[in-house]
Order: sequence, then C-alpha cells, then structure tokens
Amino acid sequence: MRSIGEMARDSGLSVSALRFYDSAGVLAPAWVDPASGYRWYGSEQLEESRLLAGLRRAGMPVADIRLVLAGWSGANTDLVRKLLQAHLRRLELGLSDARSEFSAIRSLLECRENPMTSLRTTTVRSLVSAPELAAALDAVRFAASTDPELPMLGGVLFDIEGDELRVVATDRYRMAVAQAGTTGHGGPRVQVIVPSPLADAMRALLSDDTSVQLTVDGDRVALEAGDRQAAGQCLDHDFPDYRRLVRLPEGRRRALVDVPAFREAVETGPVRASEVREQNGVFCELSVLKVTADGVVTVCEDGDDDKDRVAVNREFLLRALAAGARDQLVLEFGAPTAPLAIRRTDTEDAFSILMPVRLEN
Repeated sequence: MRSIGEMARDSGLSVSALRFYDSAGVLAPAWVDPASGYRWYGSEQLEESRLLAGLRRAGMPVADIRLVLAGWSGANTDLVRKLLQAHLRRLELGLSDARSEFSAIRSLLECRENPMTSLRTTTVRSLVSAPELAAALDAVRFAASTDPELPMLGGVLFDIEGDELRVVATDRYRMAVAQAGTTGHGGPRVQVIVPSPLADAMRALLSDDTSVQLTVDGDRVALEAGDRQAAGQCLDHDFPDYRRLVRLPEGRRRALVDVPAFREAVETGPVRASEVREQNGVFCELSVLKVTADGVVTVCEDGDDDKDRVAVNREFLLRALAAGARDQLVLEFGAPTAPLAIRRTDTEDAFSILMPVRLEN
C-alpha cells in the first residue's frame, strides 16, 4: 500500500489533487483508516493515477476522465478510444477558434496607439517618506506575479501623479494597491514597473524614519537613502490599467473582522481541495466564506449551500490578511462571482482584491 504522500510523489499529482479526485469519485483510495481518515492506495492504482495526471495535463474534463478510468481495465476499450478522440477534436476546434480570435485582436492591437509610452518620458525626482513607502511595499509585494509568461506583472508598479505615489502588484488572481505621499514632483503622471528583486532591494533600504529620494529617469529607477542606493532598469512593459480593475460594483456588503481570530478560523476551519480552472487548473485549498445576518464573517462548514457564499484561495486570503498589517480589517463582499476586497479601517487607499473561485456542485 502507498500512503497519499507516496502516491503524490510517484504519480505526479499533488496531495490536494488526490483528495479532490477522491471527493469527485474519480480515484478513490483502496483503504481509508477509520480512526485517522488517512488514505492508502494499492500498488495497482499507480498506473491509473499516472493516466489521470496525463489526462488532466491534456485538459480532459473530470466527467470524461471518470469514464476513461472506468473503461481502462476492461476488455472492450472502444469507449476509451472514443473519449480520447472526442477530446482531441474539442482541443483542435478550440485552438482553431482561438487562433482566429487572437489574429483579429492582434490586428486591433497593432492599429492602436500606445498611450502608456508617454508615461515614461518625464524625469521624476521626489522625496518619499521611508516608513510610508515601506508600508506600501509590504502591503502589495505578496501579489506580484512569478509567471515567466507574463513578465509585465513580475514587479511592482510605481504610479506617480502629483504628490501621490501608488504602488500596485497583481498576478491576475489577486491585486494589492497602496499609497505613499511624495514631495518635489507635482508634475504629470509617470509610471514605471520596478522588477520584484529591485523592489525588494529598495525595501531593504527603508529602515529609518526619514525621507528617501526616488528618481525615475527614462528606463531607470533609483532609490537613495543617505549614502545607500538601490537602482536598476525598469521592466520594458506596460502595466494593465489597475484603476479600471479596482472598480467594484455598488451595493457590496462590508464586515469588520478581528484579524487574529479570523485568521485562526481560516487556518483551522474547513477547506476544500479543488481544481481551480480560473487559475490554470491549479489545485489549491479553498476557504468558503459568508456573512451572517448579524454581520459576522464565518468559514462555511461542509454542506453549507448558502447562495451568497464566496470561495477564495486560502493561501491568498491568509497572505492578504498578513499584508493588511492591522488587528482589524474590513472584508467587502459582492456576488459569489465578484472579487473579495480586504480593506484597512483607516484608509481607502490601501487594499487587496482576491478573485473568487467558482465552486463545482
């Protein structure tokens, strides 16, 4: 027998993926310890688990995988072959449609002027409060992307306009925005994307309760703190229009949470191991939240089918709570398909947004 950890290592499926496929009735363990609930798998299930991993990498729906595994060990493999052929046809048709749509979009893109180029032509020299900039970077850094396919998100946006510096980071599934005051610029809007390693080097300079000088000159950015400096090239990309992305629908419900107690509830409460199709098929643990009638945010128990519950990536939620750096934060809920906002009580200028995860019935 293999433990669930050994099965994950040998099959290429994560532990959370194996739990998900068990709950989905796709690959049940050979035996479950009635005392501990620990899952054990038979050696003959290793082939099935590797087959399952391959089918998921190919994007086959869970319902079809269930049938493939059911027919895999049978004498008649006609159903398996037909399911594989049908999925391949779907992929080919989908790719053809996607190529046509992308071709049209590229044509539109090439015809458009890029309004962001002018945002890097002005030289900026301004003073920024070190504590304010440190707090702003701490509030957003967790949301920066590490996806090499999206290099324009692999850093922190410095958006300078007038006497305000906004710092923004996003990996598509979460976004964080914070603000620090500046003096000495007062000119037109300038935007640069500071690569994550350089943003970290800048943060390391911000240890004193003083002002530091931020300089943006073309494609270079520098932060000076006394006789120390962190400087380097900006990312040669355009950041998405975050102001458009943070416009949330009206009529959202706001609930004040005690962060230490809520964090404990999230860490110890029920989770769902789920395949997040919105996040490139990644398997992760979800926390399902709802606001009770008396305005209290709770973590839903299994079987709770409240129509207003919102599911979010648990790790993202915990990191957003930590980045909020307050004992009390405001959680702002909309529809189950709308982003969850996490805001500070003392300012509207520092907040995080988490994209919800669609729950499969």
